[in-house]
Amino acid sequence: MAILKFQSARETVIEQILLRRISPPKPETVPLLDSLGRVLAEPVRADRDFPPFSRATRDGFAVRSADLAGLPAQLRLIGQVRAGCAFSGSVGAMECVEIMTGAPVPEGADAVVMIEYTREHEGLIEVQRGVAPGENVVWQGSESLQSGLLLPAGRRIGYGEIAMMAAVGQQMVTVCRQPRVAILPTGDEVVELGVAPGPYQIRNSNSYSLQAQVASLHAIPLPLGIAPDREDRLREMIAQGLQADLLLLSGGVSMGKFDLVEKVLAQLEAEFFFDGVAIQPGRPLVFGRARGTFFFGLPGNPLSTMVTFELFVRPTLALLAGEPAAPLIFLRARLTNQLRRKAGLTAFLPGFLEGGYHNPVVSPVEWKGSGDLPSLNRANCYLVVPEETAEIPAGEWVSVLPR
Repeated sequence: MAILKFQSARETVIEQILLRRISPPKPETVPLLDSLGRVLAEPVRADRDFPPFSRATRDGFAVRSADLAGLPAQLRLIGQVRAGCAFSGSVGAMECVEIMTGAPVPEGADAVVMIEYTREHEGLIEVQRGVAPGENVVWQGSESLQSGLLLPAGRRIGYGEIAMMAAVGQQMVTVCRQPRVAILPTGDEVVELGVAPGPYQIRNSNSYSLQAQVASLHAIPLPLGIAPDREDRLREMIAQGLQADLLLLSGGVSMGKFDLVEKVLAQLEAEFFFDGVAIQPGRPLVFGRARGTFFFGLPGNPLSTMVTFELFVRPTLALLAGEPAAPLIFLRARLTNQLRRKAGLTAFLPGFLEGGYHNPVVSPVEWKGSGDLPSLNRANCYLVVPEETAEIPAGEWVSVLPR
């Protein structure tokens, strides 16, 4: 098995999912608002031209632009049109129609003069500024023609997509089935929330953070309880988890005597694609496939679990849900304090991003290692340090991954 560099490991995950996933995911139909956050299984097409008529984008007067060659121009006002109505006549030479934003442009007119460039004078409309043909007008069908593609299959549905489907009158939406994700923390040192921990035990926070991360991606978390450090019981619980679409284990993937996850997975004839990634935190990450189901063995420390989820499990769930592969999106900010560390691993360190649009800055958050949950909750981002970089001076531009 291999320890991969960050980019190679991420590419391996995406390649394996694309190569072996069941495609396409099964569809189901849900009401429009229930589709929020889901993935479209079918494309959405225009039920008519968009816009369905040529409409004004400003309050003012519908005119023939050629009539404004000489300024100021005196135009005869022949009517008014507001949104939802139509003007029955036609605009002729040296005529105009008062028009409101969103109203259909009358026949004969080819532009709209904004009201602030006009004034009424002795029953005429005096125009002080010319317009080009099409100015302040959106022509019928210019956004999309009838039957044109508006949203492709595989698109994650947000508020913009909801608005688009409402605009075409789509009350029901065909979406991809949500992936089911089994979650299995391991270790005798881990106890459930309702149990008083012993002096050297910890509460089961990883299961809850993973459930929250899975649910935030509109997948279905399936917590399986806590697997003890016993091969027989661990094997039973892993086998149960492999019945889901994805299995997430946390803990038990390091080199200790009681780190049994890889051993038990091997007994289940798992195929391992890698068993370590050169990142901090999260180096002992394991990725593979057993009984037709992909699995991740996530490190047990809370920060490692959360970081590796964002970097590797998030794109996996997107692909399993029917989305195309998408790159990570990083921000850029100036570093407030000098940063020093041992080079060799791509680091994703807790950071705090602040500042305005023109002066974003990021500060490293002091942390005591990958088990330091309080430091994570003082942070709002991960400060990204390339593997070969040992020192970054204050004021340098750095990459930031939002939390």
